[in-house]
Amino acid sequence: MLNLIPYKIILFVIVATGFCEPSLSQKKYLSQEQMLKNKMPAIVVPLPQFIRWGDDAHLIFDRRFFPDTALKTITVDATTGMEIISAKDYKVQPNRTKRVYLKNDDLYFSNNNIETRLTNNKEVEKNPTLSPDSSEAAYTRNNNLYVFNLITMKETQLTFDGSDSIMNGYASWVYNEEILNSSCTFWWGPDSRHIAFFRTDDSPVPAFTITDATGQHGYVEKQRYPKAGDRNPEIKIGIISLADNKTTWADFDEHADQYFGSPFWKPGGNSLLVQWMNRAQNNLKIYDVNINTGEKKEFYNEEQKTWIDLDDNARVTFLKNGNGVIITSDKTGWRHLYYHDMNGKLINPITSGKYIVTGITFIDEKNELVYYTARKENSTRTDLYVAGLNGKDQKRLTFGDYNHLVRMSPSGNFFITTYSNVSTPTRIALLDNKGKIIKQLADSKGPEFDNYIISKTELMRVKSEDGLYDLPVTITWPLNTDPNKRYPVIVDIYGGPNASGVSDSWFFSRIREWYAKEGLIFVSIDHRGSGQFGKEGVNNMYRQLGYWEMKDYSAVVKWMISKGWADSTKICIMGYSYGGYMACYALTYAADVFNYGISGSAVTDWSLYDTHYTERYMGTPLNNPEGYKTSSTLTYADRYKGRLLMTHGVIDDNVHLQNTAQLVSRLQDLNKDFDFMMYSGGRHVSLDFSKQVHFQNIRTRFIYKYLLEKPVPDGLLR
Repeated sequence: MLNLIPYKIILFVIVATGFCEPSLSQKKYLSQEQMLKNKMPAIVVPLPQFIRWGDDAHLIFDRRFFPDTALKTITVDATTGMEIISAKDYKVQPNRTKRVYLKNDDLYFSNNNIETRLTNNKEVEKNPTLSPDSSEAAYTRNNNLYVFNLITMKETQLTFDGSDSIMNGYASWVYNEEILNSSCTFWWGPDSRHIAFFRTDDSPVPAFTITDATGQHGYVEKQRYPKAGDRNPEIKIGIISLADNKTTWADFDEHADQYFGSPFWKPGGNSLLVQWMNRAQNNLKIYDVNINTGEKKEFYNEEQKTWIDLDDNARVTFLKNGNGVIITSDKTGWRHLYYHDMNGKLINPITSGKYIVTGITFIDEKNELVYYTARKENSTRTDLYVAGLNGKDQKRLTFGDYNHLVRMSPSGNFFITTYSNVSTPTRIALLDNKGKIIKQLADSKGPEFDNYIISKTELMRVKSEDGLYDLPVTITWPLNTDPNKRYPVIVDIYGGPNASGVSDSWFFSRIREWYAKEGLIFVSIDHRGSGQFGKEGVNNMYRQLGYWEMKDYSAVVKWMISKGWADSTKICIMGYSYGGYMACYALTYAADVFNYGISGSAVTDWSLYDTHYTERYMGTPLNNPEGYKTSSTLTYADRYKGRLLMTHGVIDDNVHLQNTAQLVSRLQDLNKDFDFMMYSGGRHVSLDFSKQVHFQNIRTRFIYKYLLEKPVPDGLLR
């Protein structure tokens, strides 16, 4: 999956506001020294750290008391709100005192902080995982699966055919990156006597060569990477019984063109729910697999006209009492919760309507209540709700016009919320499960907040060009905005399907304040397919990535120009990964709107990206040639007329350098001027420190040269 702008430097902001009010004479401006030498006054102060529930009635966190810099441990009685300074910690979960981990490529076990070395060899162990009863640890080595018995202190090898292309319990690239978000493909059964695992055959997948110029002879690595339309790895699903080391294979055709998601053990561990999906990714089936015979029966079946997201680890939630299971689905166009029995039969929807459920927070099985978060009141905010398992008596538990991040107590009697909006610094409050505020725990608004003039923020809605959507937009205005002046604009985006970047949340940084002083408008925009309008909106992107994002981004920019705020000759769009694609697409397809762009590790043509992510939205190059053509930046390179800065890590194993290289080559053939910087040793989400500093500096120079048209001030470059 394309990463959400990992190098996004702090000047790229999310929140915003309208024109600044006239400054009050008693308020001060932040000085250059304060902003550039990190000597910021206490406009905002740190919130408590390491917040955890000791037990259901005691909340524990570490706090700094301004201006004292020492951390002090605070315990709050959730029933009264009374707090004391205390070092006491409450009940420790049974397995917290036991853990397995890697150190110097070997496996270690810690029990009550007593460390024991378990392995001592040249090979590397990976993904060590304790069994539920903490008696054994499972891990992989050389693509084979092993267990280590922590009572007998003996190792047992469970699979024997691991190789460069056969992986037992370890994920291939496309499963690691796109489906599971993990390299681990084994799962302990709840009885600690069975392990389910994937046996992956990566040999059908074409190998891509990645090179770098380091050393005398350079660096070369081969990567099994299925690009759009290529063959995928073949998967077998095995269940190992540790009693006799016998493997039972689930009844699937390993050679079929298919995908598998994370399996779920049913309570009791007698069967395994396996998520299966066809290559087109529009049919999800969950099968109930007998762990002794491998036989399967259909548990759940969902089809959509566009696609279904397979990599949804929150899809299945079992009730602990064995009375049913909650399944999450966006089949109506909006993500909701559905109550099923243990055989998969639908009992009733729990939630419904044109809003998005974002997650289950707690299930009160005794009272048959489900606590969940959703974006209902406003799509840019999250709230906590409760409803009956029968779908009745829905109630909002959080308060005000804020975005809430919620954590419930172990028994669900209380919760804390970390909340804010674009104009309110972040606070933390303690509430009971009826929504009653027990105590305001912390406020990040500092003692100097009212003494300084800082950039204001505003969350707006802008009508899309076709009038169908009110697009969420956040804007950061320059300090002391002159209504008669047009300002350069930076549009900071990620884009992509179901990837919202606009949130009604507080954000503050010294670099943002610097650019507000310099006279830049920062904008963040969510398009119709960002998730703000549910799956219903995201479906617009089917078989035509890029098109609707750019239509909606352009509509907002044109609106700002029409209002007299934006300088139409200085519109810069910047982003990383999918956002890099958007920047390149804007400077080619939408070159009449966007003059400047800064792109990091961009996909430039979707035929160059992987099967699972790309085909979910685009189909294959064979069955959707027109969609691949119109979504490619190469198709519109002849329209390019502004200035684009492209950067890319040389050994990026996610979005290959091949992408940027092809656009660079095309622009060269057309005799176009652009800037390009590659980084030796750079992966998709990591540059070493010196190169990251260089990366930030060239972006700063680009902004000053083309948008501000003046030299970079002393001290701004690192």
